[in-house]
Amino acid sequence: MKHQAIYKLYPNAVSIYEKPSGEITVVDENNNNISIDMTSVNTKAEELKTAKANEEQVKIDAKVSGNQKLLDLGLSQAEATALTGYTPPVAE
Repeated sequence: MKHQAIYKLYPNAVSIYEKPSGEITVVDENNNNISIDMTSVNTKAEELKTAKANEEQVKIDAKVSGNQKLLDLGLSQAEATALTGYTPPVAE
């Protein structure tokens, strides 16, 4: 997510090089180094990570809701799964 955060924060960045030590070098289209603020990058990376997790949860919620609507219409779970491909998790 750090690379995505850098591209979001520094739109003129075209390449990111990261050494095994964690040192990051960012360059523009003319191969000039771009100075970056790692605190801002880390904050943005966390924001992107949270947004992605929220997006995934919305997708899961939609699948569960759609499945339930099909069941409410009288379909069996096997029929709903055949239509949507969604199989609800097995209750433990």
